[in-house]
Amino acid sequence: MLFDIRTIIGALLGLYGVVLVVTSLLQDSAAQEVKTGGVDVNLWAGLGMAGVAVVFVGWALLRPVQVPEVPEQTLEDFTH
Repeated sequence: MLFDIRTIIGALLGLYGVVLVVTSLLQDSAAQEVKTGGVDVNLWAGLGMAGVAVVFVGWALLRPVQVPEVPEQTLEDFTH
């Protein structure tokens, strides 16, 4: 499960989401509010990314990848 692409995408989106939320909480300037029309874009984008990350990780946990079993091959299978 560690190398499942859903886990990797979820972890990256979660990390970026947390960075954006922390940035939003620490750097709230009037100049940024003027640019965005009073909307805290970093906060909303960070929360959106964190939400999508939860969906990806939940999907990977609830529906894990199942590797099909390969039947054991004997030496006779290769000699013909």
